[in-house]
Amino acid sequence: MDRLSLRSHPLRASLSEEMHVRRLPRFAAPCRLMQIVTVLGEEGAASAGVHFDAIGARVGVGLAPSAKYAVVDLDGMKLVLERHTEFASYTFIREGAFDQPFSPDVFDPVAADILEGMPGDVIRATQIAVYPPGTDPPAEDTLDTLFVPEALILCDVSDGKARVMSDFRLNPDGFGRLLLFDQGLLRDEPAQLVLRLQELGNYRNMALLGLPLAQRLTPDVSRLEARLATLTAAVSERVSQDDSLLDELTYLSAELARLLAETRYRMSATRAYAQLSLDRLETLGIGRIPGYQTLADFTERRLTPAVRTCDSFSARLADLSQRAAWTSELLRTRIDIALAKQNRDLLASMNTRTHLQLRLQQTVEGLSVVAISYYAVALIGYLAAPAHAWKEWVMVAAVPLVFGGAWLFARRLRRGLEE
Repeated sequence: MDRLSLRSHPLRASLSEEMHVRRLPRFAAPCRLMQIVTVLGEEGAASAGVHFDAIGARVGVGLAPSAKYAVVDLDGMKLVLERHTEFASYTFIREGAFDQPFSPDVFDPVAADILEGMPGDVIRATQIAVYPPGTDPPAEDTLDTLFVPEALILCDVSDGKARVMSDFRLNPDGFGRLLLFDQGLLRDEPAQLVLRLQELGNYRNMALLGLPLAQRLTPDVSRLEARLATLTAAVSERVSQDDSLLDELTYLSAELARLLAETRYRMSATRAYAQLSLDRLETLGIGRIPGYQTLADFTERRLTPAVRTCDSFSARLADLSQRAAWTSELLRTRIDIALAKQNRDLLASMNTRTHLQLRLQQTVEGLSVVAISYYAVALIGYLAAPAHAWKEWVMVAAVPLVFGGAWLFARRLRRGLEE
């Protein structure tokens, strides 16, 4: 056994524990539950861990610093603590008969003391009342005091083993309300059903967080699309200077990068939470009751359009980013072609200048040979001055020799410089 533990993967124990979290302890109807879910943000999970430690210390239970899930026994009830990636949940469970299904006072003052200093902002708060088998549903006038009649959702779940009632609206006390009627649930099934129902609502709310962001930034995307269309037309028609076009495209690309960075995480989280909600919806085994909308009707009616809006927003951003990249590449290609033409013209001009300089050099070289020959012949004339009769003939004979020698000297000098 010791050798087996030595060969264990470092994450073996944590992975095993991960398979046992995200559940509610077994309870039996009648029972009341209260769950509060707080959004912590991308980097706020550590604050929930600190709060969980403080709760454990308050009730005398030691919790691991990195605990994501814990069940704490309180005075006559249980508290389930769960820490997710960007939200945390606090679920209070109190078993026993009750007269009023919805009253947060039944969990106070213990709950108020426990939740003191709770990090994050509340995204969902729900009261749940679970009735035992054989309980008749409340009369219609009673339901009208509990729920908004025109918003009532009523359906069977768990293949007819339970019935659910709710309007999924916020009440004056800040809580949503859910009635659950047990019609044959066994052992862990009540806890599993409540967990699925709550996960459906929690993930649905987390998914909807992306909708206001997409709605708020959609006008910015439309403005950038219109500006990109104008810039693309300008690139194709050469109606402005390339440097100013490049500056505007650079600014537009920077704005797109900012929008992508601002929304990428939220849009990806929306898709993930929406898929989780739909997965939970499929596992509920929903049965329709004539005259009422079901959980599936309520969820799909609003969640699906919201997710599609977010997907459309993300697709528009990605498409706009790609189009901006294409336009920038087209403009850079045009600039490169213009630079190539300028370089070609510059090289042609340099070639012409080189030919002119060569011709000028040859002219100067010829004049230099003549000048050198002239002074050399004159010098020979001075040297031949004593022979008056032969002076002129000596100078005449020296002219071709001196000229030829000067020309050969200049040519050898030029070749040496060229080599």
